[in-house]
Amino acid sequence: SGHPRTRVTRVGAADRSNHNCVWHDGTMSATTLPIEAIGLQRYFGSGDDVVKAVDGVDLQIQPGEIFGFLGPNGAGKSTTVRMLTTLLRPTGGTGRVAGFDVVEQANEVRRNIGVALQDAAIDPLMTGSELLHLQAVLYGLPKSQHHTKAGELLERVGLTAAGDRRVGTYSGGMRRRLDLALSLIHEPTVLFLDEPTTGLDPMSRISLWGEIRRLNNDGTTVMLTTQYLEEADQLAERIAIIDNGVIVRKGRPTELKAEVGSPTLFVSVEGSAFDQASKVLAAFGDLRPSPEGTLGVGLTHGPSAVSSVVRALDEAGITVRDLELHEPSLDDVFAEATGYRLEGADT
Repeated sequence: SGHPRTRVTRVGAADRSNHNCVWHDGTMSATTLPIEAIGLQRYFGSGDDVVKAVDGVDLQIQPGEIFGFLGPNGAGKSTTVRMLTTLLRPTGGTGRVAGFDVVEQANEVRRNIGVALQDAAIDPLMTGSELLHLQAVLYGLPKSQHHTKAGELLERVGLTAAGDRRVGTYSGGMRRRLDLALSLIHEPTVLFLDEPTTGLDPMSRISLWGEIRRLNNDGTTVMLTTQYLEEADQLAERIAIIDNGVIVRKGRPTELKAEVGSPTLFVSVEGSAFDQASKVLAAFGDLRPSPEGTLGVGLTHGPSAVSSVVRALDEAGITVRDLELHEPSLDDVFAEATGYRLEGADT
């Protein structure tokens, strides 16, 4: 496939029926998908009160890929991740991670993955170094490696100077970086990051992006759930958008943006003129979801139609407060697929 073989932390008695997932030398087969879901389902409740949180999700994530998983709150992102990381049992369908079934071989899955969830349970009374040592014990690493491994990871995430400080004194960005270090202690082949930069300042976010890229360059497959479209556009080779438990779009960001086609013109007018302005704009293309207080239209004939839009609104006696023209973005892809704009989008 052209991808380098990725290191598996525990070979042991690997199940050879898993698509020949492990070579005799302890590396993962290039034909093994690091993450695969087929018809994955998770329902809550029963009868008339059943909630289909995830309803038949199919995912195939390639070796060495950063895969972006997008969706609004309640769409099924975190539920999908929890099933793939063995924290939640599927109602139906199958999931395989690092070549192992998430239900039948949950222990093998856990040995091969790193997980950094949005709400990390980090003891504020322990130091960063102590937490890394504890994580090494839990994963059964030889005691002789604990100190060296902890030092390497603290340096990697830029926390060497804070290693002996209690985590309760860490900023939000420092906690996120420590959580990432904890998820890497056993050198996982697959890394799950659930909204890793939510609430971080811009510099902390950029720093974390750089670390994710470095991990990926070293061969780690990353599944990244996020509500930040810029983040997915910057990091992910492919993305999937989930809405109401169903995948509604999937592909490379450039391809998905090209499918949206025409640019979007956002127009701000007086509230009393909204209905009339909508009728005028509809003559120039499809009306699109837009930020509150504005109207959005996809310009069928491209940017050259802006002057015609302004003339038409003026002839209708509508005063334009503001105009913004946006080339197709992931926000437009999301809006076109779901009917609304994703929280955290630039617009």
